[in-house]
Amino acid sequence: MPQDSTARAGPGDYNGLIMTDSNIESPSMSEVCARVRHLGYAASGRVRLYGEEFDVVSDPFPEADGIAVHVTTKKDSKIRVLQLPATILQSVRGRVSRAA
Repeated sequence: MPQDSTARAGPGDYNGLIMTDSNIESPSMSEVCARVRHLGYAASGRVRLYGEEFDVVSDPFPEADGIAVHVTTKKDSKIRVLQLPATILQSVRGRVSRAA
């Protein structure tokens, strides 16, 4: 049975294994936007946030200190900017960092 490469590392290699750049770099905005898009926040999607259902009419984009999408509702066809909740962004950033 093959051994895991981390099992053979010596004690001096420990920090090199866990303290890599991919563990401490935050993902780029384009990576975060792509991951948010995969969660369903993309053009032609429909999401429910803040107790309301929104039709997403744009892909995610950077806005202020977060990510937003353009949306409409059944009640109002006017396009508006919907800032995504911080919890969604934290989840996405964590997944992108772990995948790197």
